[in-house]
Amino acid sequence: MQVSQEDRIAPQEKRSGASAITIAVVIILLIAAAGAYFLLGNKDTAPEPELPTPVTLPEITPAEPLPADDSLPEPEILPEPETDPVVEIAPTPQVEPLPTLAESDQYAHDKTLEVANGMKIDPLLVEEDLIRHFVVFVDNLAQGELARKVSPLKAPNRNFTVSDVTDKTYLNPDSYHRYDLYADFVTNLDEAQLATTYKQVSPLLSEAFEELGYGDKPFDERMIEAIDIMLAAPIIEQAIELDSVSVNYQFVDPELEALPNAQKLMIRMGPENSKKIKAALRKLKKQLTQ
Repeated sequence: MQVSQEDRIAPQEKRSGASAITIAVVIILLIAAAGAYFLLGNKDTAPEPELPTPVTLPEITPAEPLPADDSLPEPEILPEPETDPVVEIAPTPQVEPLPTLAESDQYAHDKTLEVANGMKIDPLLVEEDLIRHFVVFVDNLAQGELARKVSPLKAPNRNFTVSDVTDKTYLNPDSYHRYDLYADFVTNLDEAQLATTYKQVSPLLSEAFEELGYGDKPFDERMIEAIDIMLAAPIIEQAIELDSVSVNYQFVDPELEALPNAQKLMIRMGPENSKKIKAALRKLKKQLTQ
């Protein structure tokens, strides 16, 4: 199943070519393959040479030893020749084969669980087109929008609640806990492992990004744009007043209501979760810009 073009904001003009990340990964794979070939050697070995027929020599009677002569010089003792130290060659690491984008669901699912470090994130993951969902979601996020239909994670299973105080409606702080698992998941990500895993799946991310019509625009740039949008979201410590409009709630504060939907999501997570998310996003951005 391929993600619909309707689930995203209109793309930029299409350009041709592969991303720099894809080219770098291909070069690394080729070098690794060549290294394995030369380290393991060729299977076609030369035949062993035939040994000559042994010859039996006649017995020789040893001569009488010569008398000791103190005038003879002491024999010179030569130092043993130095030998080069034995250098152990590390085995070539096995490169995990990368699946096609169409068959990448299990691969992406397993890689996500690897960086989760034991957290129970499995029930939150979508089951199909995880890579495409992630790329389209990031593409929309970079433009301040939330493409909920293609979110790589399922929505919280707890309901949003409000508090009515003296004829005014406020966002109930208990609602912040709906996002605790998401914030803790991001906080517990291992920085080095996340960087390694991200590089491994980069070719698939680039391919899915090219499907959106961006050509050779690196997906990393879009990822950084999305991160900057989230980092720019304000952290609100005080109570947040809401206004009921139809079946939805809006922020009474016009400045908050005018924020992009992606930043409103950060506010709905609460100040503590927002701080956790931002700290993790800064680490990820650092890895992407190195």
